[in-house]
Amino acid sequence: MVTTTITDGVKVSVETQYQPEYSNPANEHFMFAYKINIENLSDYSVQLLRRHWHIFDSNGTRREVEGEGVVGQQPVIEPGHSHEYISGCNLKTDMGSMRGEYQMLRLIDNSVFDAQIPEFYLIAPFKLN
Repeated sequence: MVTTTITDGVKVSVETQYQPEYSNPANEHFMFAYKINIENLSDYSVQLLRRHWHIFDSNGTRREVEGEGVVGQQPVIEPGHSHEYISGCNLKTDMGSMRGEYQMLRLIDNSVFDAQIPEFYLIAPFKLN
């Protein structure tokens, strides 16, 4: 399932997958991968400067992660183009969620805005049975 949102012409789509080979449920370690596609629907080039994540476990634990770029990059995305990357998140429970924002720079006027990352769910498939 793909979750999508659009902010100021920047479309962010997320797709998740449970990673059983990297998980160890007996030790409360559940690993999830997520693929993000950032598409520039605006008329101006944008650069992704920073990320800010809100991560929620189903046991009530909340974490925040902030930093420069994504997977070591601060990509410039031209109008009509996109940037895609894959990253991961570990949880202590078999269910959780993430949401956040990317700090974006509009290169034509150096204005900064936050592109929303839609809330998406991290659910181990066996939890759905």
